[in-house]
Amino acid sequence: MFTDSHCHLSFPELKNQLPKIREAMVQARVNRALCICTTLEEFDTVHQLATGYDNFWCTVGVHPDNEDVQEPSFKDLVDRAAKPKVVGIGETGLDYYRLGTRTVDDMEWQRERFRVHIRAARHTGKPLVIHTRNSSGDTLTILKEEGTSSGQVRSARGVFHCFTETQAVARAALDLGFYISFSGIVTFKNAEDIREVARFVPLDRLLIETDSPYLAPMPYRGKTNNPSYVSLVAQRISEIRQESIEIIAEATSRNFEALFTDITA
Repeated sequence: MFTDSHCHLSFPELKNQLPKIREAMVQARVNRALCICTTLEEFDTVHQLATGYDNFWCTVGVHPDNEDVQEPSFKDLVDRAAKPKVVGIGETGLDYYRLGTRTVDDMEWQRERFRVHIRAARHTGKPLVIHTRNSSGDTLTILKEEGTSSGQVRSARGVFHCFTETQAVARAALDLGFYISFSGIVTFKNAEDIREVARFVPLDRLLIETDSPYLAPMPYRGKTNNPSYVSLVAQRISEIRQESIEIIAEATSRNFEALFTDITA
């Protein structure tokens, strides 16, 4: 019934509890999950999860926050994207939240990494999983510069995951053809701005996720998150939009299939 479009089951706090988590998913009627890659070093573990279970898939990518890791080349991403059950490129994007003593100009390495992911996505036809934090202007600019079709190379497509930006940013992402995904943040008491965006996003461009092990929804905020809790995200969105939870579940699962087309191949 429900699909968790973004989780990190390879992280130790979840991987070591996988049988229990899978049983909880069954009880919560969460029947699919996308396992997100954040480093090339992690890829083999993420891929083993995807190939080991018929209702898991995975991505390949290097998170913008990750430094002192193997830097992905175009070939690194394309070669791994060709493996079975790899359905997306990312998690990629930009994150200026932890600049410290650095400036935005110092983050050119992040911007170049993002461009490499976009080029790989266009080449493979697989969707991008985009992370943006305190960086939406540059994220959208680079997508426009790198992501549009030229010749026989297709346009980039994908999802802005764990959306925490403004409605204007959501509108710009939708105009570029992207989906918008909401996490447990939408259940937080101080997240009315995010709930307004959840009302605004068209039903056919909406996804739900946990981003587990992080951002557990209410009433589990502060605890370790897992894919079974995506049903609580769906419940809150159904209340926000005044649509039945069955409608939200059906639409977000259908949208997941429409975006990550390789899961039905």
